[in-house]
Amino acid sequence: MRGKVYLVGAGPGDPALLTVRGKTCIEDADVLIYDYLASPSLLRYAKDSAEKIYVGKKGGDHTLSQEGINALIIDKAKTGLFVTRLKGGDPFIFGRGGEEAEELIKAGIDFEIVPGVTSAIAAPAYAGIPLTHRQYTSTVAFITGHEDPSKDASSINWHSLATGIGTLVFLMGVKNLPNIVERLVQNDRNPKTPVALIRWGTTSRQKTISGTLDNIVQKVNEAKLKAPAIIVIGEVVTLRKKMKWFETKPLFGKKIVVTRAREQASDLVTCLNQLGADVLECPTIKVVPVENIQPLKTAISNLSEYDWLVFTSVNAVKIFFDVLFEEGLDARALGHLQTATIGPATASGLLKFGIKTDIIPDSYQAESILEAFSRQHLSGKKILLPRADGARPVLPVELRNSGALVDEIIVYQACQDMENVEFLIDGLKNNTIDMVTFTSSSTVKNFKRILPEDIVCSFMKNVTVACIGPITATTAMEMGFKPGIVAETFTIPGLCESIVDYYKTDAFHKK
Repeated sequence: MRGKVYLVGAGPGDPALLTVRGKTCIEDADVLIYDYLASPSLLRYAKDSAEKIYVGKKGGDHTLSQEGINALIIDKAKTGLFVTRLKGGDPFIFGRGGEEAEELIKAGIDFEIVPGVTSAIAAPAYAGIPLTHRQYTSTVAFITGHEDPSKDASSINWHSLATGIGTLVFLMGVKNLPNIVERLVQNDRNPKTPVALIRWGTTSRQKTISGTLDNIVQKVNEAKLKAPAIIVIGEVVTLRKKMKWFETKPLFGKKIVVTRAREQASDLVTCLNQLGADVLECPTIKVVPVENIQPLKTAISNLSEYDWLVFTSVNAVKIFFDVLFEEGLDARALGHLQTATIGPATASGLLKFGIKTDIIPDSYQAESILEAFSRQHLSGKKILLPRADGARPVLPVELRNSGALVDEIIVYQACQDMENVEFLIDGLKNNTIDMVTFTSSSTVKNFKRILPEDIVCSFMKNVTVACIGPITATTAMEMGFKPGIVAETFTIPGLCESIVDYYKTDAFHKK
């Protein structure tokens, strides 16, 4: 079997800007070789068996030289593996993808190029700067701000750039900014030409410094702006005043940790991202079916004996129907049953299988479903309750107290997950994490378990804790985390709304 290499552009930083083709290449990779500017959250698309190798180059600190990276890619491909080389931005725009492709050609290794969204266009767009505009300019040039230092002289035609191109975009030019400004002014570019530097474009860490050629160096020095950043020069920069949109989002600049299981996290991650937050997915639990699923199979074979089917989570819904289908049945087998769910998410999960719930409580916890059941005649009724190992006993206990016959069947358990823990610890130590979200008691307990005690004591005290409801908040308090936010509506949208409201309050601004 012959190996193959995909040189993939990872995009500018916002993981949502990864191309569909790029995502497929990550999913299919046997080996994933990624660099400093590729968003860590993209690693979640890799299969569990994939080897992940970091070869980042940050400033002058090179984990591996370019020659070493070339050799690594070739060595892995020669063993018959599919290798995805994930590069920030676009591999062929100052990404040295051309050099890597040349080496693959020499080695006789098959390869494909997967373009990515380059920061040269994405960062200005997120800063509210169109690179071209009919009323300003129809020309744009992309220039390296850091030429090969081994060259005897610059290969850049500075006079043509200064006088013939409307918008100039320099990549990797922060350290060289004084020289860039000097060269342009010396070659007749107007010193009053607007300039913007955009650091960490398309991420919640984005920072934009604006000025003109004659004062931008001073402004950048005062702001202590460092790489990675791009430089945009031209009259289009003035449009930022009315077009900036990304930096005005309510959660812009906030780094928020999502501890929910990977299978369930997408709704919360999407919601927070859309509000402008930089989300670190650090699932503290992973949901796995129990090894002995026979009790559920037995219950399904005797569905005709039950009157009610009660679900307390989407996980229980999914596992129930997986087993139902494995047993050769479908939703028609539930036609005689009445159903109850806790929360709209669980109801929505059930509806995906064609079943509309008969009961959904006003409040989304076990006590509320009991109140909803109070209007039902339960004496002698048989209830099937598939649920999680370790779930609170209040629901089956109270249903039995109402005269119901309850078959509580454990169908899944929440196991500890260590994914992205190193990024979490690094963020806590460097004080870059603003908030940690908890959506269940199990996420709180496992979060406490995966962190060293000194990290919890020293660094979590500066982090806001957000809980989806009072039960989760109580567990957080028991674990030593003081909740700063407890959602009034115990849903993902309710949690996100509470987070937005929190950052508007005096309590936050007085912290």
